[in-house]
Amino acid sequence: MIRSTAIVALLANALLSAPLTWAAEPTPAVVQLGIDVLLAEQIDLVKDKRIGLITNASGVDGRLRLSADRLHADKRVTLVRLFAPEHGIRGAAPAGRTVDDMRDSGTGLPVVSLFGKHKEPPPQSLEGLDALVFDIQDIGSRTYTYTTTMARSMRAARKAGIPFIVLDRPNPLGGELFEGPMLDKRRYSFVGYGPVPVSHGLTVGELAGYYNVFRNIRCELIVVKMKGWRRSMTWQDTGLQFIMTSPGIPHARNAHLYIATGMIGGVTRNLNEGVGTTLPFELIGAEWLDAPRLRAELEKAQLPGVRFRDVTYRPHYHRHKNRTLHGVQLLPYDWLAFRPLRTALTILTTILKMHPGRVRVRSKRYFARIWGNDSILGAVMSGASAAQIERSWLVDTLTYTLLRQPFLLYHQ
Repeated sequence: MIRSTAIVALLANALLSAPLTWAAEPTPAVVQLGIDVLLAEQIDLVKDKRIGLITNASGVDGRLRLSADRLHADKRVTLVRLFAPEHGIRGAAPAGRTVDDMRDSGTGLPVVSLFGKHKEPPPQSLEGLDALVFDIQDIGSRTYTYTTTMARSMRAARKAGIPFIVLDRPNPLGGELFEGPMLDKRRYSFVGYGPVPVSHGLTVGELAGYYNVFRNIRCELIVVKMKGWRRSMTWQDTGLQFIMTSPGIPHARNAHLYIATGMIGGVTRNLNEGVGTTLPFELIGAEWLDAPRLRAELEKAQLPGVRFRDVTYRPHYHRHKNRTLHGVQLLPYDWLAFRPLRTALTILTTILKMHPGRVRVRSKRYFARIWGNDSILGAVMSGASAAQIERSWLVDTLTYTLLRQPFLLYHQ
C-alpha cells in the first residue's frame, strides 16, 4: 500500500519533469487598426515630420502597444508632444474631473490637457508641428466627449494651417445602428458637438468627415482607414481586445450599455446607472424602485436582444454612495439586435408609469442637451409610450440616413 506522502512525491516529480508548454498566440484580429496601417503602409503621411498626438490609454495597436510609444520609438517620425482628452493621457481621471498639463511617464514628452483650461489645442501648442494626429477609441455615442475633443482639435489644426490625421478605429456598436433625434443646434455642447443622433453609427474617421462639413470646420482632413472592418461588425466580431476607454467603460459590453442606462442616470438626480459599482452602465436602480415589478414590465415589452433580472446593490462611490438601491441588471445576448436607446426610453417611461412623481430630472435644459431637443422631456412626462416618442424622430432618422451617406468609408 502506497502512503499518501509517497503519492504526493510521485505527482510532484511528474509535474516538475513534464516539459513546459506555453499557450498559443492569440488568433490574429480580423481588423487591422489605423495605427498599424499608418506604420506599415502609409508612413509617408508622417515621415520626417514633427507631429502632435491626441491619444490616451485606449490608443493601442493590434498587439496592445500604445500608439504613443510606437510613434515615439519610430525613427521615421518625430513625436513632439501629446494631447490628453477627458480622463487624462493614461485614462485614470474620473468623469468630469479637469486634467492638468503634465509630462508623460512613458515617453517623457510634454502632455497638453484638452480637458482643463483649454478644450482644444491652444495655438502655441501647435507651433512647429507639421501635423496633428488623433488616435482614441470612441464608443459610438454623441455624448462621449472624445469626439468633441477631436472636432475642436480639427478646428485648431485648420487655424494653424496643418493637416489633421485620424487613425481610424471600429465603432463598438457597429456601423449600421443609429438611434434618436438629431441634436438641435441650440443644444450643441461638449457632450454633443453636431447634428447627429444619440448613437451615430460612424467610425471616428467617418464622424470627422461629417463634422468637417456640417460644423464648417474645413480642415485638411486625412483618415487612415482600417482594413477588414465592415459596417455589420460589432466589437465582438473584430477579434480585437477591448481596452478600457474610460473608468466607466472597462469592457465592450459597457460600451453597448452606456446609452441604455446612461441616458437615464445621466439626466436624473435619483436614478443610478450602475456607476459606483463593478457593473457600470449594466444596472438601473433607485432606493424607492419596485425591482420585481420593473423586471416584469420590461419583460412584457419584449425588447430585442436583452433580458433583465431584478437586483439590490450598493454603490461604493459617486452620487449614490453607500445607499441600498433596487432595480434591474441588463443582460444583452444579441449585440446586433440590441437597441440601446429604445431600451433606455422603455425603461424610463416604465419607471415613470410605475412611480408617478418620483423621478427627479436634473433640469429641462440638461435633459434636452443630452436627448437632443426640448420636446422629448415633455412627451416622456406626459405619459407618451416609448413607441410614440420613437416615431417623433422618424424624419430625423430618414434625414440622417441621407446626410451621412457621403462620409461612409466602409461597406458591408
